[in-house]
Amino acid sequence: MKRKYEGVYVLKMQGQEEGIEEMVGNITKELESSGATLEQIDRIGRKEFAHTNFAKQKHGYYVQFQFEAEPAVVDTVETHLKLSDQVMLQHYRRR
Repeated sequence: MKRKYEGVYVLKMQGQEEGIEEMVGNITKELESSGATLEQIDRIGRKEFAHTNFAKQKHGYYVQFQFEAEPAVVDTVETHLKLSDQVMLQHYRRR
């Protein structure tokens, strides 16, 4: 049974925002190819971290995805995106 989820991703910026759309596209492809139905994508933007020791980064680009998927899809996507060097953090919750 499909459920509604919200996923928040913190992307590495490495001092430039040109690659953000490509990264958002990669996450979109990963979700859709795994069987998720995207409802909304919110580009929250660049945020400074409270602690600069986090992966030696001072800031990241936050993106929120709202989608509908089977519970197993979330596990699959999370595993694949852990291997990506573009995604620093990811968090999912049911809506």
